[in-house]
Amino acid sequence: MTATADLPLAIHIGSDDLPFVEYGGGNKMKVILIDEAEGLWVVENIFQSNFEVQTHRHTGPVFGYTTSGAWKYKEYDYVNTAGSFLYEPAGSVHTLTVLEDNTRAWFQMYGCNLNLDANGNVESVTDGASTLKAYFALAEAQGFGRPAVVEK
Repeated sequence: MTATADLPLAIHIGSDDLPFVEYGGGNKMKVILIDEAEGLWVVENIFQSNFEVQTHRHTGPVFGYTTSGAWKYKEYDYVNTAGSFLYEPAGSVHTLTVLEDNTRAWFQMYGCNLNLDANGNVESVTDGASTLKAYFALAEAQGFGRPAVVEK
């Protein structure tokens, strides 16, 4: 027996193994991995220009990587473009807005998004489990069946 015999197998997901589902206005998402015990959810998005995510606060850290297009947070001057990496600490508050069609970005998130109203009050909560449930429902409605998302 080798020292690596007890290590878990690596998990590979090809770029076409999971479908993108549309959730309105040509905006799409793919849920790649959910680890409820760690509060981890990994998604990839394709956004269209002028799309905006409700202002929200993260309860855990977020790591983002942009592969094409451009997006920013209304609250900051910098723009995320292809090759940009973004780290968001727990507690950060922002409003994602998309500047270019077919902007692609993936996010590795821990915890949940507390979606805020105009006065900063929590209006709703989005987490990995709710995102996965919505992804499965959209995938089935759009004829993809139930995608083989990595669930831990």
